[in-house]
Amino acid sequence: MAVNRGLGKGLSALFSNTEAEYGDIEVGSRAPAQAPLKIPVRDIYANPSQPRKSFDREALSELAHSIREHGIISPLVVCPRGGKYMIVAGERRFRAALEAGLEEVPAIVRELSDRQVREVALIENLQREDLNPVDAAEGLRQLIDEYGMTQEEVAQRLGKSRPWVANLLRLLSLPQPILDMVRGKRLSEGHARALVGLDHPEAMGFAQKAAEQNLSVREMEKLARESRVPSRPRQRQSEVPHSMELKDLISDMQRVFGTKVSAVGTNSKGRIYIDYFSPDDLDRIFHLVQKLKRM
Repeated sequence: MAVNRGLGKGLSALFSNTEAEYGDIEVGSRAPAQAPLKIPVRDIYANPSQPRKSFDREALSELAHSIREHGIISPLVVCPRGGKYMIVAGERRFRAALEAGLEEVPAIVRELSDRQVREVALIENLQREDLNPVDAAEGLRQLIDEYGMTQEEVAQRLGKSRPWVANLLRLLSLPQPILDMVRGKRLSEGHARALVGLDHPEAMGFAQKAAEQNLSVREMEKLARESRVPSRPRQRQSEVPHSMELKDLISDMQRVFGTKVSAVGTNSKGRIYIDYFSPDDLDRIFHLVQKLKRM
């Protein structure tokens, strides 16, 4: 699959405040400079696939006040859909403009595919507003599931590292209540990452404890680390500790599958266990295996 490595550069042009620098987001192509149009707010609607699921009310009100005083400095980016215009970038500004009582807003109109819309919307949030890690992870999962992209390809498209992508995706293996706590800022991404791979009831218990007792990420990591030490009978003399190679393999598999992976045995023979904690978790692993088979 050909990977467009120039999206990040094109995106910076897309968001530039200099009119002459507005360019096409596809690498190697430059669209003619286009001045923002004044578009009635009644003709604009939000992207239903917008990665950001929640907007801070206080921050929106502050932006609305600024817009009343100074107007919208950076235009929205929209694309034609069904006789109206769908927001590609700038939904937060659009919401604040509605709150400020504007009847029209400045916007750059682009002809974009659905895939381009998803990519630009995700990157805009990642680069400009510190997108909630759970919303970001779900946006990454959409790119992978809907367009058959690998983690490496997604990382290149977004200008991020593959471990960054893998670590975010691993969050989606956590129970939904924990993801909701991260969205609601009761837990940080660091707290959530410490819980990945634990049994769901245990992870939920630690999450509640962290939220109620205001535990630090380090304290959460300590709890999770101690819980992973198995309370099992003492090792038999015939058992051999895992080699570094086997430990590295298990670690890599945990990152790839985004779930708990364990091994019994040695480099010569043994068993590897891949845990899943829900039908959705199993379905996610199944689809990942199918994609790996096609590589």
